[in-house]
Amino acid sequence: MKRLMVLLLAFVSTCASAAPLRVGVVGLVHGHVAGFFHASALTPAGGILERPDVEVVGIVEPDQKLFDAYARQYHLSPGLHFKSIAEMVAHAHPQAALVFTAASDHRRVVEECAALGVHVMMEKPLAFRYEDALAIERAAKRGNIHVLVDYETSWYASNTQASQLLADGALGTLVKVVFRDGHQGPKKIGVQPEFMQWLLDPKQNGDGALTDFGCYGPDLLTSMLHGEAPLSVTAVAKSMQPDLYPGVDDEADILLNYKNSIAIVQASWNWPFSIKEMDVYGSTGFAKALDSTTLDVRRKDDKAGTIETGKPLPPPYDDPLHYLEAVLSGQVQEGDSVSALKTNITVTEILDAAQRSAQTGKTVPLPLPE
Repeated sequence: MKRLMVLLLAFVSTCASAAPLRVGVVGLVHGHVAGFFHASALTPAGGILERPDVEVVGIVEPDQKLFDAYARQYHLSPGLHFKSIAEMVAHAHPQAALVFTAASDHRRVVEECAALGVHVMMEKPLAFRYEDALAIERAAKRGNIHVLVDYETSWYASNTQASQLLADGALGTLVKVVFRDGHQGPKKIGVQPEFMQWLLDPKQNGDGALTDFGCYGPDLLTSMLHGEAPLSVTAVAKSMQPDLYPGVDDEADILLNYKNSIAIVQASWNWPFSIKEMDVYGSTGFAKALDSTTLDVRRKDDKAGTIETGKPLPPPYDDPLHYLEAVLSGQVQEGDSVSALKTNITVTEILDAAQRSAQTGKTVPLPLPE
């Protein structure tokens, strides 16, 4: 706790005196970009257009009509628009790029940014092919840049507290974790047309719900296990709504077999409502993260579970941009955090193995060949 307070005070002091972090936005086709422009669950500390610690210096979007639509909605200056990453870097000099492209473009974007010395934070997932994740790692090393991956669930107080209870021994040793992530489906919740176009394309996004929501659980668990990868991956994916999603599966269950525990990942575009839950079962208790703040916790000798509220997360662990700023300034190390490149290479390996398993009907052992 003392070390956490020291980090918090150092972060607050630095933010009070430092110039705003100069960021460029790359891509507008990922719908989460709207949640970054103004405060939302994606940016708990505020959107990038309304906070003093961040300055948007450029937006790369090849589709002029799409940029113009965002410019009208968010009152963006036409001078922010660039056609390429190289052009934006040459004229606007961003320190980091916030990437909102199709998942299939992540490798290209990182390779371009790395060659120009620009750090990257992208929307999940890092990739859906293991070979692309490894190429991203090589590019990051060549360019000496940070590559971080943002998940909404990274900033949930409930997930952090459940993980801490396990780390503190309050639940005993880990036995099983169950993740439930998804919603009613992109067409039913009405995602933006440009988002829908690549979300339903297996070449641009892997395989529907498996990629879209199958990444959340492995990300949280890989960080919780300090980088440990499963021994094998078994997955079943199917199409429950083929008329709506003819090219991809909308339902996936993934079984992760670890040395001393198992995990079940339930990813779906068929839930009757939006859901992001995590159940952590230890040998002596459990902690169930029911939403972003609420947990159901039962410890050893408790007669029943109790509903608890997760403690508010302190900066820089409360918000993706706070975390990005802290990593770039050297105040925190990526380590095996949920956003770390190392963590997300393992997540991509799991996603790739899950797709192979779903396609072949066979369990896929890890590690995958490089």
